[in-house]
Order: sequence, then C-alpha cells, then structure tokens
Amino acid sequence: MIQLQQLSLQRGTQVLLDQADLTIHSNWKVGLVGANGVGKSSLFKLILGELHPDQGDLQLPAGLRIAHMAQEVHGSDRTALDYVLDGDHTLRQVQQALAVAEAREDHHRAAELHAELDNLHGYTAESRAQQLLAGLGFANGDDRRPVSDFSGGWRIRLNLAQALMCPSDLLLLDEPTNHLDLDATVWLEQWLRAYQGTIVLISHDRDFLDNVTGHIVHFYNQKLDIYKGNYSQFEVMRAQRLAQQQAAFEKQQVRIGEIENFVRRFRAKATKAKQAQSRLKELERMEKIAPAHVDSPFSFSFHTSESVSNPLLQIRESELGYSDKAILSGISLSLVPGARIGLLGPNGAGKSTLIKSLVGDLPLRCGERRGGEHLKVGYFAQHQLEALDLDASPLLHIQRLSPQASDQEVRNYLGSFGFIGDDALEPVRRFSGGEKARVALALIAWQKPNLLLMDEPTNHLDLEVCHALTMALQSFEGALILVSHDRHLLRNTVDEFLLVANGRVEPFNGDLDDYQSWLMEQRRQQQAQAEPAERENRSQSAAERKEAKRIAAQKRNQLRPLKKKLEKLEQQLEQQLEQLTEVEARLSDNDIYEDARKEQLKQLLQQQASLKQQSGETEEQWLEAQEELEALEAELEL
Repeated sequence: MIQLQQLSLQRGTQVLLDQADLTIHSNWKVGLVGANGVGKSSLFKLILGELHPDQGDLQLPAGLRIAHMAQEVHGSDRTALDYVLDGDHTLRQVQQALAVAEAREDHHRAAELHAELDNLHGYTAESRAQQLLAGLGFANGDDRRPVSDFSGGWRIRLNLAQALMCPSDLLLLDEPTNHLDLDATVWLEQWLRAYQGTIVLISHDRDFLDNVTGHIVHFYNQKLDIYKGNYSQFEVMRAQRLAQQQAAFEKQQVRIGEIENFVRRFRAKATKAKQAQSRLKELERMEKIAPAHVDSPFSFSFHTSESVSNPLLQIRESELGYSDKAILSGISLSLVPGARIGLLGPNGAGKSTLIKSLVGDLPLRCGERRGGEHLKVGYFAQHQLEALDLDASPLLHIQRLSPQASDQEVRNYLGSFGFIGDDALEPVRRFSGGEKARVALALIAWQKPNLLLMDEPTNHLDLEVCHALTMALQSFEGALILVSHDRHLLRNTVDEFLLVANGRVEPFNGDLDDYQSWLMEQRRQQQAQAEPAERENRSQSAAERKEAKRIAAQKRNQLRPLKKKLEKLEQQLEQQLEQLTEVEARLSDNDIYEDARKEQLKQLLQQQASLKQQSGETEEQWLEAQEELEALEAELEL
C-alpha cells in the first residue's frame, strides 16, 4: 500500500501539493490526471526517493521493488537486447557473479548461482526481452543493433522495454504511449492488464487509461482526489460535480450544442453502419462528460480558407517511397473538402510515407500529384516541433506569418492555446514538449488550411489539450487525414479509414475494434508461418546448446592441464635462467681465464651454451602453451 498523509510539496515558488492525502492499495492500476505542471511527475520522484516532502509523510511497503521508465537514454555501443536485459538488475548481478565463479573454478559457488539463475528464469531472459522488443515494434535483427543506432523515439521504446523487463511490485510509467504507434499501444495494454502488481501511470491517451486503469487520481487545487473506475467514469463523476455549478452549467450547454451539431453532420454523411453506430455511441458519451472540461483554458479552432478547390489534392497511379526503395505502389487518392480519413496499418507499413508524399516533402517515385488552385496544407508532425525557432516567442512566430496583425489580436489568439499573459512572450526553448506542440498547432491554425495532415499530433499533449484538439477537428470544415495511436481522437474526428499494409493503401470497412481483430489475425498468421521454422530452430538450438555445453566442458577440462603445464614451464624457465645468470657471473671473473683454469672455463662455457638452449626451448614451449590457453579461453567467451 502507498500512502500519502497530509503531504505538502513545493518546487521553487510553486506549491504542488498542500496537505494532500492519498492511499493506493496493492495491485491497483491507477491513472494520474491533471493539467501540465501540477505535480504528476513530481509524485513519481517522491516515490522513487528523488524528492522529499516539505511536510507530511509518504509511506511505502518495506522491500517494495519499483520499476520505472526513464525519459531519456544516451547512445551507447550496447546492443538493444543487452540494454533491455540490463533492466533486470538482479539477473545481471547473478550472471556476473557466475562468470567470476567459473573463472575461479569455484564449482560449488557456480552450482549455487546456476540454481539462483534458474529461480530468476534467467535461461528464458533473452527470449522474454526479444518478445518485449517485438511487441513494441522493433524489427527482426534490431535486438543486435547498438543503442546509438536508434533515434530518440525508438530509444524511449527501449526504456519502456527495460522497465517492463525489470521484476517489480510497482510499475511507474510516465506517458508510455508517446512515440508508440497504434499496434504497439494495443500490445502494451494487453501486457499491462496481465501485469501482477501495482501500476501508476501518467497518460494523455484516454482509451489507454480506460483499458488499463481501475482508479483515477485527479490533481486539482493542490489536492489529490481519487475516483474509482476508469477515465471515462471519472469524467462522468467530475461532470456531475461541476454541472451543479451554474456557471459551469451555462458553459456546458454551449459545449453540448457544439457536439450536437457535429452529431448531426455525422448522421447526414455516415455510410458505414457499424462504424457509424460506434461513433454515435462515443459522441453520446461525450455529451455526458462535456462538463468535465468546462474549466479548460484551451478553446482553439481550425478555420478554413475562404477559397476552396474541389478536389483539394489528387494522387494518381503513384509509387511512393525513397530513391532506393519503393514503400507503396498503385496509389490513387482524391481528397475533397469534408473528407475525414484515419490511416491504419502496422508500424513501418508506410503511413508517414503517404502523408509526406501528400504534403510534397517526399517526391513521388512515379505517378502524378496535383494540388487544387486554392490548396492550403496544414501539416503537423514531430519534426515540426524541431523546426521552431527556439529563441522566438509564440507571439513572434505568429507576427512573422502576419506582420500586419496587432499585438492584441495575436495575444487573444494565443490565449486560446493556453499562452496567456507573459507566456506568449517567452522564448520557445524554455517550453516543454507539450507547449511546443501547442505552438506548432497554433501556427497551423493561424494559416487557415483547407487540408490538415496530422501525424501523431497528441504526443506530449495533456488530456485537456487532447480534448480541445478533438473539438477543434470536429468543427473543421476542410479535409483531414490523421495518423494517431489515440483511438479516442480517431473515433471522434474521422469518418472512414484507409488501411496501409503490404505496400498498398485500401479502404478499411470496419471500426477500430475490427482493426484490432485484424491485427490479431495478422499476428496469428505470422506465427503459423514461422512455427515450423521455429520448431526446427528450437530443436536444432537445443541440440546445439547441448553440444556447446559438452564442448565447453571439454574445453574447461583442457584448461586445467594447460594451466598446470604453464606453471611447470614457468618454474623450469625460472630455474634455468637463475643457473644461467650464475654461470655468466662466474664467466665475468677475470681469474677464470688463467691457463690453470682452462678446463673449468671449458665446462662453464659448455654449461652456458646448454642453459641458453634449454631456456630457449622452455620459453618456446611456454609461448605455445600460452597461445593455446588464450585461444581456448576466447572460444569459451564466445
């Protein structure tokens, strides 16, 4: 049980918690929600011992094993597999101790450590680590690549795999779905639901929270309020509280009116019965939870340009990809105003390639891309954040686009994205990832695009901004193409899906539940195709492992006589060199060269020559034995 009692925490001048109370019982799965900067990550640091409360107590069970996901990882030469295995610290310690015991030929200690390794399931550790890597989207062979080969997003996935590899009673996850695609997110949900222990996680992905958590802790007014149920149930309960307030009620009516308008729009154009039914249920639920967000500071929208072409953009009989590799072929796509398309497909299948080709950032390998006369593209991707001028403020970014706009006009606009007062004048380099994403969204919305292309727009955004983005996209009248692991955003903003898989782009006739079933079927087929080869590999590897152990034991047995031989040769060589030194010392005496001592001189010279020959032969034997020993030791290391 984790317990906070009258706990207060302050960072700098900001009070995060003021006499807050919280109890989390064993095996609960808990989501932490609240605005950015209220102290969610700081609570993790408290639990990890990196921060200490200013007042009150934090009580943790004795011997609690904690695993947490690091937010950064530096490049190294360690392979991805070794990096993930490093997450199991106890396993690594036992493996290291075993290597030492075997080097010292301490067979009793080695036997004890082999038993301990078996108790830790150490012999299946590599297989389990590879399963984690595969589930998180790494390709075959990636496990042998050095960490330094991977980009920042993939390194974060390695951190997540390392945390999952660590045996734990408490698992702390801070935005684990950032940098994951939909496939990996679904896999992670399943893994966490099967986890035997307590989970505390921070996430902006409401579907992920719904499917994993059974309690929600809300950071609000420097207190911690706990709600039983998942995130959707939390929203309903919070909405019921807020709806009792008259001001909240009035704002609620406006929000519900916006949602009802969107429902009417959707009903008028829905063509797929199953998807329509799923969407309408989701929208009806949104009406109930709308008041939970009445106090949100975000209320932005995407307005379209006055002039609109129809179609906005066309791609005909095209092949997409790079100069050395085709990714998608036979692509024909026509985007008209009002089109709302979600892209589905496995990791690496070409969703981002399609979007880059539509934007024009990636030239077509063949075929035709034709934009309408009035086409205005708004493009959001993670590299857009990197393209921001870090020394410029949000205000300056907008003024560069529209020098004629007044300061007050721009300030009012930026306020809808949460940049209020002096926040609009702060240089971007001081902003968090979520704040930079809001700047990028503000720049896109300011330019009034009629085609929005969005590649994982919710990474780094908190739940309130995700909700505001959902509302903004619902009211957007232009065309939208969206790639996202956020299923709530997909369900509530797109009308149809395209499946990007196997080098093709085709309509997907179903909803997200159908897509999850499709993914499971794909995995089953891949496993069925791989099983014969895997069985053969397993049987071969079992025989090979047995033979390798036999050979290793044989080589270890060969080491012992070799080492004894080396010791004996060293002793012989030492004795021979001592005798030679003694003879040469006698030969350095001038008296030995007198005529009366000729016979003695002759014997000493013969003895010198014999000792030189013996020591040379002994040294050559020692070198040969040493090389043989080093070769055997190198083979054992392999």
